[in-house]
Amino acid sequence: MEDNSNISQELLETIERYYNGSMSKDELEKFENKLEQDNVFKSQVEDIKTLLFGIESQSLKEKLDEFHKEIPLQEQTVETSSKVRRLDFWKYATAAVIVIGLGCFWFLSGSSNERLFNNHFTPDPGLPTTMSSSDNFDFFDAMVNYKEGNYQKAIEKWEKLELKQPENDTISYFLGVAYLAKKEEASAIKYLEKTTQTSNSVFMNDANYYLGLAYLKAENTEKAIEHLEMSSSDDSKELLKKLK
Repeated sequence: MEDNSNISQELLETIERYYNGSMSKDELEKFENKLEQDNVFKSQVEDIKTLLFGIESQSLKEKLDEFHKEIPLQEQTVETSSKVRRLDFWKYATAAVIVIGLGCFWFLSGSSNERLFNNHFTPDPGLPTTMSSSDNFDFFDAMVNYKEGNYQKAIEKWEKLELKQPENDTISYFLGVAYLAKKEEASAIKYLEKTTQTSNSVFMNDANYYLGLAYLKAENTEKAIEHLEMSSSDDSKELLKKLK
């Protein structure tokens, strides 16, 4: 087992999404390509998988008790025993980091809204990037960045367009979803609310669904339910069942 004590929270969340099947198609493809090409990354993923399913099958208290018991045994000088216990130390230390840092496993106390958001959020697949008019080049250029997962680059380009076309619901909608993909729910809410205020917007249904998710992440369950009820999508209906 590798020394995984420095695994970032972002990587832990990514690996969790991989094993609970909540990755988007593009993210899944990139993740699996990296698994095939990077042996160190593959080893980290396998170690975390062991921890995830190991923790799930036992109580948190038992794990943490064992973790605390194992720490003093690191000082033993017997080489074989020391190696084994070092592995146990990193296993339980990493488990503790996951539990404390993420706070988003099924059996833990913490934000159930955060868990629901992580399990249900998938970025909008975007619009086809075949440009029929040079007038739309800047918008679709940003759409290419969005589909590549470079949400910040797409946001920068769309926000420039939004200044020129503040009433364009397409731009405000994708800005909202891009910000939500970056887990910046406050900015996402700003643009998605603007989209829903556009009469007869073709994005009304989806905008309300993503607004529901954004408010869910912001821990505003009441507003989340309000907007999910305004969406007739199957995803909204499924999420509402879990919130009521």
